[in-house]
Amino acid sequence: METIVRCTVDMEFREAGPLTQAAAVLRMHDGTELKAHGVTSRHPDDPGQQRVGEEVAAARALHDLAAQLLEKAGVDIEELTHTPAHLSH
Repeated sequence: METIVRCTVDMEFREAGPLTQAAAVLRMHDGTELKAHGVTSRHPDDPGQQRVGEEVAAARALHDLAAQLLEKAGVDIEELTHTPAHLSH
C-alpha cells in the first residue's frame, strides 16, 4: 500500500544593506515544525544582486534545516530501537 504525505517549507527573506537573511520553516504532516536560518553578506565591491543573496541565504537555511531533520530522525530512531542511531549527511 502506498502512502503519500505532504510537508511544506516556507521561506522568507530580509535584506538590510549588504546582508541577506533567510528564514525557513518546515511544517510536517504531523504538526511538527522545524525552523532554520541562513545569512549571507555581499562584498562591498560586488554589484547588488538580490537574487544571488537570496539563493545563498536560502541554501544555508536549507542546509541547517537538513541537519536538524537528520538529528530529529536520529532521536526518533533511538526512541524506537533503544540503540544509538548513526545518520550522516
